Amino acid sequence: MRTLTAASSFVFHYPKTIAVITVTGLGLFGVKKWMAGGVCRSKARLDGKTVLITGGNTGIGKETAVDMARRGARVILACRDMDRANRAAEDVRRKSGNDNVIVKKLDLASLQSVRQLAKDILASEERLDVLINNAGIMACPKWQTEDGFEMQFGVNHLGHFLLTNCLLDLLKKSTPSRVVNVSSLAHERGKIYFDDINLEKDYQPWKSYSQSKLANVLFTRELANRVQGTGVTTYSLHPGVVQTELGRHLWPSIPLWKRVVYTPFMFLIKNPTAGAQTTIYCAVEESLQNESGLYYSDCAPKTAAPQGLDDEAAKKLWDLSASMVGLTKSQ
Repeated sequence: MRTLTAASSFVFHYPKTIAVITVTGLGLFGVKKWMAGGVCRSKARLDGKTVLITGGNTGIGKETAVDMARRGARVILACRDMDRANRAAEDVRRKSGNDNVIVKKLDLASLQSVRQLAKDILASEERLDVLINNAGIMACPKWQTEDGFEMQFGVNHLGHFLLTNCLLDLLKKSTPSRVVNVSSLAHERGKIYFDDINLEKDYQPWKSYSQSKLANVLFTRELANRVQGTGVTTYSLHPGVVQTELGRHLWPSIPLWKRVVYTPFMFLIKNPTAGAQTTIYCAVEESLQNESGLYYSDCAPKTAAPQGLDDEAAKKLWDLSASMVGLTKSQ
């Protein structure tokens, strides 16, 4: 009774304060809803189809897996950490009601691992309808992959470049099929440093990340040109600013005072379900069937940055990437 009386007294004596709190709360809710962005409205079913998702054990990859499984697809989670992947697969099965979810080993920082996965898929799978190149690393220290490549360029671009090419014949066999590359708005600040692709002269975490995300956009564009007329289509996208483990290397590097300032804004950014919507859209939306090589954000086409529309740079990057990963025509 005292609590009710105190609350009533507060409302009576401080109506303006209540109004301000209410308006602020509604305003924040509205901003959060706006930040969540577009939602994939497609009801397309994927029964009898196979979807492979890299890094599908957490974040937007896992949410994408749940959606694909709910649509009836056979879902392959290609992940580095098998323990986490198996737990994620069980969760995807439970949430989707679809038991046809399997796990495969993939370490994108190892070309040998990429080739081994591709070999496994080609031997065990009769079809591949959607390849979602989702896994990534962001703003890590100056690390190298097993093959000596700068880590972010190696994992975010080269690993997926090789995987896609190794699985391309199966994708063509399964047409109409799609390749979805998860890029980022960071590509707008990116540049491909052809003369120092591993950034040995001047490594900066964000510089590297932006280069790798621009590479995703250019790869998508050149791939579309190369598979034109085959029934394979390809898309790149910005998922939005999302609360996932992708920022695990970034957050500790931010000064404490900035973390204090940024923390309230964490409420406003997308959760993984919202962050997965554009990936899902590119994977299933029927109206995109005759489109290829474009860039999307919030479940709608968006014009990529000028450097992401450079066909000459896209071809040059393809040739360089093929050389770096040892890609041959027989692959």
